[in-house]
Amino acid sequence: MMSSSGREQDASPDRCRFQLILTSAPHEIQRVEKFLTKANATIGLDDGTMYRVLVAATEAVNNAILHGNHSDPSKEVRLCVRTTKRFLTIRVDDEGQGFDASSLPNPLDDENLLKEHGRGVFLIRSLMDDLKFLRFKKGSAIVMKVRLDRLR
Repeated sequence: MMSSSGREQDASPDRCRFQLILTSAPHEIQRVEKFLTKANATIGLDDGTMYRVLVAATEAVNNAILHGNHSDPSKEVRLCVRTTKRFLTIRVDDEGQGFDASSLPNPLDDENLLKEHGRGVFLIRSLMDDLKFLRFKKGSAIVMKVRLDRLR
């Protein structure tokens, strides 16, 4: 697990197996791939599943930094990876207000096809087996799951 200072620490058993804490600066997104690659050395996902996880987690962290925390470097984004026999769970928390995912426009509608933004959640939904959005008094989270039991 990585602390906000960037040092690795052991994860407590009842929490994240792997954790990365980022400041809400856009350049921090580049740390996601290295973190997930290192975690996967222990988890052992196949290449296709690892690609799905990498794309979805990167998109979720990007959304948390840009839309959740509005690129405010005083706010944190937390990336957490947990595994069970059946699922790999990726959770991304930010300090933003959250949003109503059902109100997002469909990026496949004709009027949205050429827009530069608005495809992230659509992409995450297509890559993950389960997706939930959570709102808290101080922040929000996206919880994404990939089934592992069908891969092994």
